[in-house]
Amino acid sequence: MSAAITSLTPTQVNDELNKMQAFIKKEAEEKAKEIQLKADQEYEIEKTSIVRNEISSIDAAMEDKTKKATLKQQIVKSTIANKMRLKVLSTREQVLDDIFDFAKEELKKISSKEKEYKPILHSLILEGLLKLLEPSVIIRCREKDTSVVKSLADAVAKEYKEKSGRDVTIALSDKRLNKDIAGGVILSDSSDKIEIDNTLEERLKLLSEEALPAIRLELFGPSQTRKFFD
Repeated sequence: MSAAITSLTPTQVNDELNKMQAFIKKEAEEKAKEIQLKADQEYEIEKTSIVRNEISSIDAAMEDKTKKATLKQQIVKSTIANKMRLKVLSTREQVLDDIFDFAKEELKKISSKEKEYKPILHSLILEGLLKLLEPSVIIRCREKDTSVVKSLADAVAKEYKEKSGRDVTIALSDKRLNKDIAGGVILSDSSDKIEIDNTLEERLKLLSEEALPAIRLELFGPSQTRKFFD
């Protein structure tokens, strides 16, 4: 082979070298292109992976933020709804309190009119006697009602005997009821162990407890949260 090369002229040698150089350069360029192409492909794959991961992270973060925002909104709505419900309930209770306060004032007016008040007092004393069914009964009343109660004692005792078949002795207690109450009486047995509160305030209280559901229904309509009705 060396003999063949030495037989080449300088021009031919240069041509061969140029060919080899061109071949090597071409191979190098193709290899460089191949490497670049592979690098570009790997870059695109890596870039796509990074972008996907970032998008996934952003989506997850947005989903988490959305969930938190939705939960916060639900909490705010629930808080506002509860506050409004409590406010409505409070307003309703105030309306009912105002009604019964008005009723108390009206009771005081009734007890100031003897014509209207005397039959009521008669009924309250008689009812108390029929509940006690005791031979001796002590009555407490307001100072201003003392004369009226005394004047009713005989008539009430007579009616009591007609209804129960029993005699009763009615005595007026030395103790008086508070002058600020609307009226009525408190009855007790002779030993003061059994007591019947028939003051107008107590009767109004009992009436309000019994009538409250019907009053609520009349004023505010059926409850939206109540499932069962009597």
